[in-house]
Amino acid sequence: MIASNNHLTKQDWGLLGLAYICTMQVDHELVTHLAHLSKLNVAPEKMDKLVADMQDLVVFVEQLNALDTTGTSPLMHMGDAVNVLRSDKVEGSISREKALSNAPDTDGVFFKVPKVINK
Repeated sequence: MIASNNHLTKQDWGLLGLAYICTMQVDHELVTHLAHLSKLNVAPEKMDKLVADMQDLVVFVEQLNALDTTGTSPLMHMGDAVNVLRSDKVEGSISREKALSNAPDTDGVFFKVPKVINK
């Protein structure tokens, strides 16, 4: 089945459109339309390779759709790793004088650094 361009832009299809797209045949017209929508310039000599790659993707999605996933809960993350964050609490810090004591040049309140922007 070869899809015409208007099938991809129907607003009321929602997720049903995904099932349709996954059973479609990718052709030059469809890839040209998708390239236009995404504002991509596809060189004519690369069009055949792009069509073949997109068709391979459609075949892969069809294989995934054929899998029985009943009883399998959806994944939110690929692994069990969890970010370990420190608690957000105010802790002591060093005084201004102590921080400035390590500086190579200071005016007593701020660090002095060489000028890096010339006007």
